[in-house]
Amino acid sequence: MADIQSTENPLSQTFTMKSLLKFVFPTILMMIFMGLYTVVDTVFVARFVDTNALSALNIVCPVINLIVGFGTMLATGGSAIVARKMGAGEPMRASQDFTLIMGAGVLSGVLIAIFGTVFIDRIIWRLGANHILFSYCKDYLFILLLFTPASILQVLFQNLIVTAGCPGIGMVLGVSAGIANILLDYIFIVPLQMGIKGAAFGTGFGYMILAVIGIRFFFTEKSSLHVRKPVIDISVLAESCSNGFSEMVSQAAAAVTTFLFNRIMMRLLGENGVAAITIIIYTQFLLSSLYIGFSMGAAPVISYNYGKQDRKQLKNVFSICMRFIIFVSISVFAAAFIFGSPLVGVFSEKGTPVYEIARDGFLIFPFSFLFCGLNIFTSAMFTALSDGKLSAFLSSLRTFGFITVLLLTLPHFLGVTGVWLAIPTAELLTMIAALVFLNQNRKKYHYA
Repeated sequence: MADIQSTENPLSQTFTMKSLLKFVFPTILMMIFMGLYTVVDTVFVARFVDTNALSALNIVCPVINLIVGFGTMLATGGSAIVARKMGAGEPMRASQDFTLIMGAGVLSGVLIAIFGTVFIDRIIWRLGANHILFSYCKDYLFILLLFTPASILQVLFQNLIVTAGCPGIGMVLGVSAGIANILLDYIFIVPLQMGIKGAAFGTGFGYMILAVIGIRFFFTEKSSLHVRKPVIDISVLAESCSNGFSEMVSQAAAAVTTFLFNRIMMRLLGENGVAAITIIIYTQFLLSSLYIGFSMGAAPVISYNYGKQDRKQLKNVFSICMRFIIFVSISVFAAAFIFGSPLVGVFSEKGTPVYEIARDGFLIFPFSFLFCGLNIFTSAMFTALSDGKLSAFLSSLRTFGFITVLLLTLPHFLGVTGVWLAIPTAELLTMIAALVFLNQNRKKYHYA
């Protein structure tokens, strides 16, 4: 059974730099495109609604972080389990576990949508909205909550289509959903003049497209992974959550730090400061999507070979990944530093207060790209190796521990400059910790 599976599954091949990049490229492109259409979403809001609406997007962003975090926890943790069982020659059980994880995601999405809409006013006020931004926040968040089940499904499918050995299909789905989101944003916001509600509908229908097509894909038996009657095994869900907890920690931490960014910038510079930090955060997500896409694409390969106990191939893949991360980190840093001002100009007209604030930030925060690639990959790798605790600890250091301490201290001494310095300093400190973890665990997992 294991031999048959290995000949059929692309994860079993002996990878070179070229073949691994070819395998992960669709996932990288999918994530870059998703980052791009998320940024386009904010550009439409900034240009065709107003900067208060842009600020509102960031006010409610912590809720979106938590929803995405929950979906990513199930997806990455579940992917590690499914890929490991496929590598161990258990394709039937892998499909059953996949179906169970998918069902749990849908049910959770429905419950989150109900809870969120019932308490929406209280949530928005607690997130720090003022009377100027409240109506914008409610219009956007209410609509987006209705699409929560689809949002969770699209995150699950992004990861598990790669695990099924079909990253090209995942790329097509992601790009298609992105194009649809951009077109719908334009239609709803510009001709129909629906304002921030139009942005929410555009994003929500983008989720729906990917979810519906993904369901159709996994209901066929052409894939090595497809829907089967699940075995109700709570331990599978518990292990999925445990394995993927680092991703939940990462998104929850992003929610907390976004909240802190908003509060600090509102205190220092008002609504314009919140709009400026929104530009920085969304641009960071776009540029980091290359690292995220690579890590998502490589993770099933690591899980598969770990489950197969192929130490030679595991070491080979790890070596390729590290070389790629170093090269891309330098390249992304250079691009962000050189093209920072034009990027800011896409969101806000040159000479406006929002433009000036964000442009100043782009002189400092791009240094974070020198360090964050290794941090993102290391966390994803330990998740792929089913070491959810270590992955969660590293993620919490990166996205919550260091950055929270720095945000609560540096602005008191350096003002707005302290806000911009918090991100690269946190990434640098996390990279040091990541290198220590990689060295300490190389013999345990045999990746080096």
